[in-house]
Amino acid sequence: MNLKRRQFLFLSSLGAIGTGFLGWMLSNKNYQNADISYSATAIAANPPKKDLLLRFVSVADTGTGAKGQYAVAGAMNFYHKENPYDLVVLAGDNIYNNGEIEKISAVFERPYQGLLKQGVKFQACLGNHDIRTGNGEAQLKYVGFNMNGRRYYTFRRGTVQFFALDTNSNADWKNQLSWLEKELSRSNAAWKVVFGHHPIYASGVYGSNPEFIKIFTPLFQKYGVQVYINGHEHHYERTRAINGTTYLITGGGAGTRPVGRSEWTEYSAERLSFAAYEVYPDRIEVSAIATNNRVFDKGIIQLKSA
Repeated sequence: MNLKRRQFLFLSSLGAIGTGFLGWMLSNKNYQNADISYSATAIAANPPKKDLLLRFVSVADTGTGAKGQYAVAGAMNFYHKENPYDLVVLAGDNIYNNGEIEKISAVFERPYQGLLKQGVKFQACLGNHDIRTGNGEAQLKYVGFNMNGRRYYTFRRGTVQFFALDTNSNADWKNQLSWLEKELSRSNAAWKVVFGHHPIYASGVYGSNPEFIKIFTPLFQKYGVQVYINGHEHHYERTRAINGTTYLITGGGAGTRPVGRSEWTEYSAERLSFAAYEVYPDRIEVSAIATNNRVFDKGIIQLKSA
């Protein structure tokens, strides 16, 4: 047996040990919010999970082209190698500071080139910085954001239907809300995920939006929306289910700002990070992952929570 063959068998055995230990950790009832370390030398490629319907990630407030964005992108690449996914929900402020499409290579194509080469699809919405140049029209038409010229739109992946919103102050709110209610009412998807740039519930610099709470909370409850994803606040925050909907802020895609806690907060952190979602027939498992490739929060969203 040559040296390379021995090294392969030794590393394979380490991978099997690491995977078994991780499986025990995740099955243990005390895993929630555990700080679980993912090591490139200890974890082999994860086998397919039984009943897994879809895996996707979300991130926001990314478009700086600076060190923080590359650090989060690196963690997204690492997670992709261990847990393949082909969808990223990009929740706004895609190009700082003023949405200039001329910066697209520096703030999107280069930082995420590893994922883009693997065929990962980014589904974007517009943030407040994105509309500063031409009201975001160039981004709507940019093929890499997959918005197809639309400020709000819906798409489906199997049993999961996604609804992208324009939450900016100059949005066409009358028509958009009418469209959203119509699309929600006609959807037969088991899982409904809405995303936009601005928060509804938040414990950060901007805080919750009382007007959005009045508009969206009853609408989401009426039509069984289980998840709302946003950015704008530069932190991570996961709420408990509020009238059946869990609100997730994943705005630490390039920089961070302080965050506190509210009575409905399950977990919050000022950390560069993204969130990963594993969708099963009866639940979504959410993991918040930092730039050191560690899961620092883990929660479960039940199908019938809505």
